[in-house]
Amino acid sequence: MAKGDVNLLGSWASPYVLRAKFVLKLKSVDYEFLEENPGGVKSELLLKSNPVHKRVPVLLHCGKPVCESLLIVQYIDEVWTDCPSILPSDPYDRVIARFWAAYVDEKAYPSMRAILTAEGEEARAEAVAKFKEGLVLLEGAFVKCSKGKRFFGGDQIGYVDIALGAFNGWFKVIEKAFNVKLFDEATTPNLLLWVDAFLAHLAINDIMPPQKSSWHLLQASHFHFLQ
Repeated sequence: MAKGDVNLLGSWASPYVLRAKFVLKLKSVDYEFLEENPGGVKSELLLKSNPVHKRVPVLLHCGKPVCESLLIVQYIDEVWTDCPSILPSDPYDRVIARFWAAYVDEKAYPSMRAILTAEGEEARAEAVAKFKEGLVLLEGAFVKCSKGKRFFGGDQIGYVDIALGAFNGWFKVIEKAFNVKLFDEATTPNLLLWVDAFLAHLAINDIMPPQKSSWHLLQASHFHFLQ
């Protein structure tokens, strides 16, 4: 579905870059991926395309840059309309989806990062507990948004699925690295099923980085990949 040249600047492990990759795949958009080195020297193209934040992802559509992952998702959804919409068509459902996507970035992500950066078992246990408190809220959101279906978006992957699902691979890695359970049948039974359904989706499975590679990156403590 060509609508001009499309390029995506990003790094392979970044969950924010994955958001853009997911929606491009779901919308069947052909694009060229331009790899940036996380934590390394930023390319001139990146600095020129995103002079404010100087970070990935950046979508280049016919040479015009679109920055920030959720804005990129919205832009792609509005430009490539031949495939099912990522955002809900109902105005109220759409604003609710945007609310929970913002919650992921403003609350859930900092809590997840706190698990990675915690020093000592006690501090990490506290970080895990705080993160799981936020998951309970997302569990409630899932029940309301999904209306009994597999995804936040219902039968199809939607906006909140992409916002939160981009971190699913890292959730698995964190569970393995620190021997913890982030999702469980007692407190987040629906999200527990959702994680596996999301990761098994054909459009997602082809793009999600291998957990082994992510594990090695985590062992090296290179947290730039989460930016």
